[in-house]
Amino acid sequence: MLRHVTIPPERAWSTWSDRPAEIVFLPLGVRLTPVAYAGSRNAATLFPPGEGQRLGRHDLAAGTVALELTHAGTTLAWSYAKPDPFRVVGRWRALSLGEWGLRFWVNLCLSVEGGEAVAYDPEAGAAVVKVDTRFVALVGAEPAVQVTGHDSVAAVAAHYERHGYFHLGSRSEQARVLALRYNLEMTRAGRFALAVADRRDLAIAGARDALANPPAEPPPAHTGRHTGALDALRDVMGWNTVWDEVNARPYTSISRNWNQQKFGGFGVWLDDQLYAALMTGMLDAEVGRENLHAALASATPQGNFACLVTANDAWVDRTQLPVASFVVWSMFLRSRDPSILRLMTGSLRRNHAWWWANRDPGRRGLVSYGTSDVGEGLYKGTSFGARNESSMDNAPIHDEARYDPATRTLDCLDVGLNSLLALDAEMLSLITAELGDAGASRKHAARAEATRGRIRTELWDGTRGIFANRLWSGAFVRSLGPTSFYPLAAGVPSAEQTQSLLLHLSNPKTFGGEPGLPGVTRDDAAFADNSYWRGRIWPPLNYWVWQGLRRAGQRAEARVLAERSFALFGAAWVRRLCPENYNAVTGEPLDQPDTDGFYGWGALMPAMAVGDITDVSPWSGWEVTNGGQDVTLGPILSPAGAVTVSVSEGVLAILKGSAPILETNLAGTLAHLRIERDRLSFVLDGQAAADSFVHAAADGTVVLARAGTRDLAVAAQPGGVRLTGFEERDGRTVVDVLWSGEGRS
Repeated sequence: MLRHVTIPPERAWSTWSDRPAEIVFLPLGVRLTPVAYAGSRNAATLFPPGEGQRLGRHDLAAGTVALELTHAGTTLAWSYAKPDPFRVVGRWRALSLGEWGLRFWVNLCLSVEGGEAVAYDPEAGAAVVKVDTRFVALVGAEPAVQVTGHDSVAAVAAHYERHGYFHLGSRSEQARVLALRYNLEMTRAGRFALAVADRRDLAIAGARDALANPPAEPPPAHTGRHTGALDALRDVMGWNTVWDEVNARPYTSISRNWNQQKFGGFGVWLDDQLYAALMTGMLDAEVGRENLHAALASATPQGNFACLVTANDAWVDRTQLPVASFVVWSMFLRSRDPSILRLMTGSLRRNHAWWWANRDPGRRGLVSYGTSDVGEGLYKGTSFGARNESSMDNAPIHDEARYDPATRTLDCLDVGLNSLLALDAEMLSLITAELGDAGASRKHAARAEATRGRIRTELWDGTRGIFANRLWSGAFVRSLGPTSFYPLAAGVPSAEQTQSLLLHLSNPKTFGGEPGLPGVTRDDAAFADNSYWRGRIWPPLNYWVWQGLRRAGQRAEARVLAERSFALFGAAWVRRLCPENYNAVTGEPLDQPDTDGFYGWGALMPAMAVGDITDVSPWSGWEVTNGGQDVTLGPILSPAGAVTVSVSEGVLAILKGSAPILETNLAGTLAHLRIERDRLSFVLDGQAAADSFVHAAADGTVVLARAGTRDLAVAAQPGGVRLTGFEERDGRTVVDVLWSGEGRS
């Protein structure tokens, strides 16, 4: 009987456990666990999370997985590749030796969660386990030095440390765990394969065939401009996607290093999980939806989404920043699947209403952070608990706020929170309109506009020319953070306010300068603390300022921020680090002991670089940029399906598989791009020249082809039509092409 029936075959083999080097066939609970033993130190390891690992490639389906494993001075390159959903080929190669290879042992340990016996067939050279009616076989390209039996994987390590590697007493051909033992003197580089089948001999034959015909390594997902950004995003999401044993579900954890150690089995911070949904949804719609479910499963009877839910605690008295509606709408725009809206809208609307009912005690029309009198969560009813809602727990922009026990809120109107709440209402207006509820759409739109108006007037500090937190007393908070720019994302500022904000953003005494956007102004006394949110650089802060700049039409400034953010990330990524935060002076991520080195939302930094090439957003719809530099990026999900974006010698191409569906030499950004069965349309924000062209993969007769008010020349070409006759100009041009006939399939 299958243990888990919700995992599609393509994802059944993966690194589901908390041990990164272990691969698991989740439906059957079968595990292949590497165990290493160093005779020089008489020490064995199962490579637990965060210890002795450098995480390499990992796509969401675990089609290609690679990492480096270090133990007692010896480093192994370890990898898995899947020729098909039911077979895996594994490899190891010694990169460096900390001792004579004969004394360093690599063990391939096969076991099953249910404890079924694993049998070894010496003639076939295969370890085989039967789980109900299915068989899983493990074979090595080279014969194991010996095969030993144990009660558990941990017992393999304990046996080495008790008896060393000369001991023969554990030899066995049947046990709950069989270990195929190799040493690095005899097998410096090794290969093995696992196969699942419905007959014993078929499983063995399948593993042998996989060894003989290993899959080719797929090419990088992203080359050229911002090289490796999409690969980095994919790898971080892939490695941090694990199996939640407590709730029997897959999800992309905050950090796989925290999953067991910190939270006792699983942990869902609301906003972290929403960012994981947004980023995995760029690669795989189903994985994105799984993460969305994990986030919104925290919905409480009171209406809010819980701030944190773990195996040990639930912070239902507070929530986190209201970004869920933005994430859901963005994911819908990318997939065009309305079921995601129908499924999530009720919870989103209740969460939005909860903020106004529970965090606006004075009915000011602006809200404050707080902690309600429900649940038993740690820090409930404290100032620190209220600050948890911001996710910026010790940020200096909250230093002057005091907790008011009567209202259970801080006595401060936070500009970042209110901006995102205005955006939340706006996104709900779009969502409910898409679902046909015009009345709800108007209501949410009115709420968004009213909140924007109050932010624009009440949270604008005219003296300093910037948005700022404001105490209930009327005084503006002295400390400023990147949340002062969040009104840009909500569409709040006037043109004059926007220009003033841009001056602050570029001022090296406040938010400008290298290596990036700090969590508090550089002239603030708290900047020197360099402690968590006090002075360090944080990916979510950069991300929301980037979104705001894009919404405000400040493409050049947004591009600079994306480039600087990715450069900062890249300096750490060469060490295979995806930092939680960075030192705002040196850019070093691990100079503080409380910083995680492979943190999920750290991938927002390369996500901005990907978005600088192609993105789907509420502001510009699907957009693709021909920036002049060569690039290949994909596959990435888009409203037209999984596509690859290519720029070569000034020509932008969008491909499905190997077939182009659009080619053009127009320079700049194609925004609000639609490539449909009978229509191509976009808004060009860039340059058209006399030799500009668009080649569209169209079947049928073109009935309209226009750029602005100008009719385009149409010429039939193999696989589509070529459009020319663009007016030479630099600016915004609406391009619309319609054709009749059956169109593309």
